[in-house]
Amino acid sequence: MKFPSATRPVVHCRSEGEAQAVLEAIRKRLADCGLELHPTKTKIVYCKDDDRRQEHERVKFDFLGFTFQPRRARNRWGHYFVSFLPAISVQAAKAVRRTIREWRMASTRNNQTLEDLARLINPAVRGWMNYYGRYYRSKCVQVLRQVNVALARWARRKYKRFRRRERASTHWLGRIARRDPNLFVLWQLGIRPEAGE
Repeated sequence: MKFPSATRPVVHCRSEGEAQAVLEAIRKRLADCGLELHPTKTKIVYCKDDDRRQEHERVKFDFLGFTFQPRRARNRWGHYFVSFLPAISVQAAKAVRRTIREWRMASTRNNQTLEDLARLINPAVRGWMNYYGRYYRSKCVQVLRQVNVALARWARRKYKRFRRRERASTHWLGRIARRDPNLFVLWQLGIRPEAGE
């Protein structure tokens, strides 16, 4: 019987030797209960940052939809340094993009208004931002920009004047975002399409 992935713990240790000892103790304890660690998902990872500069094979891991790895950060005095930080994982970002595609706004919702789309989109975007945007927000913002791309595609499908005019549809959305910034949660957060001149 495998150790359930939903309850996979993260254990912090001071050295590789201590990590190996803890891993072996966990393996033995689970074996006593008729369980076993997942052979590929159980790893010892070095939390590399500006204070821990050694070279190791593994310096990142995924946990609860986040990838923890060395990332550039800025302190309160504006100086940059490397810290071991979480951000939305590649798998979680793919899942968000897949959900946006599954809304099929351009192909099945071109009879709806922007207000209708906002009612569909806003709860999901609010949830994603509250969860994935909590750490290293800029990575989550990159993923959520896909919503604006999907809205522009919807506009090109809905309005003949925007057919095959990607920039024009984006600028049209940008002007609406400037005029009504609270329509979409995304826009409230400042993630708006370009409005052009």
